[in-house]
Amino acid sequence: MTDYIREFAGYLELERNASQNTVASYVRDVTQFSQYLLEQGDAELPQAETEQIERYMAYMSAKGKSSASAARSIASLKSYYGYLQNRGVIRQNPAREAMPVRAERKLPQILTGKEVELLLEQPQCVDAKGYRDHAMLEVLYATGIRVSELIGLNLEDVSLPGAFIRCTSRGRERIIPLYAGAVKALSEYMRSVRPQMVLDMEERALFVNMSGERMSRQGFWKIVKHYQEKAQIQKDITPHTLRHSFAAHLLENGADLRSIQEMLGHADISSTQIYSHMVKQKLQDVYRKAHPRA
Repeated sequence: MTDYIREFAGYLELERNASQNTVASYVRDVTQFSQYLLEQGDAELPQAETEQIERYMAYMSAKGKSSASAARSIASLKSYYGYLQNRGVIRQNPAREAMPVRAERKLPQILTGKEVELLLEQPQCVDAKGYRDHAMLEVLYATGIRVSELIGLNLEDVSLPGAFIRCTSRGRERIIPLYAGAVKALSEYMRSVRPQMVLDMEERALFVNMSGERMSRQGFWKIVKHYQEKAQIQKDITPHTLRHSFAAHLLENGADLRSIQEMLGHADISSTQIYSHMVKQKLQDVYRKAHPRA
């Protein structure tokens, strides 16, 4: 039997230029649906029909899966069956008419200004790790870039005299300013600390681990969690929390949505507008608590 899932993964990676995370997510969703069909004794994956996909959605709901997970699975199955249809394996896409459970769009959690300051104060600049961690957290909050973009930065992407970084992601390049504190933290790390950490002088990664190699997502996630616990901040902080906080704080202080969209690298401004909802909600909360007749 042809391994269509493997071929689908290759199609996503080579022809759609999808990221490894996206490919893994799509393949996982399709594989789970295939296992469901097998357990139910239904048709094999290429022969599945809309009714079976809708039953699978009901099954996921009964198992306590979130509406967001169900919506993502529908998207994965639509893409998979669309691929089979284009290849001529099937005539119609059975997932096209399947309706995902409507996902509730929750507002992302952000830190207050005081919480950000507390978090950024945690790395102690007494050794190489402290200087590096301080610089990474400062750059993340200064620019709002994604974690993948942060660890993907190279030396040539930083301009200390110009006080900006150059970030290239998804085929687009953007220039993002750095505030003075972030420039200072980067300067100390790049000039005095990083040269001692790298073993290979050809290494271009800006941020490296203690082995002198490019920092990984998992490695930075552990750094963030460590300083969250050290700061005793009760909110569940992830690397993305600083990105959300960056955008919300800019908006609160008068930045326009288009500028924030450009700095965040959002292709569609609708993705940026969620921060407007956050600021409005905060104003409403303040109004209800402070107005004598509210």
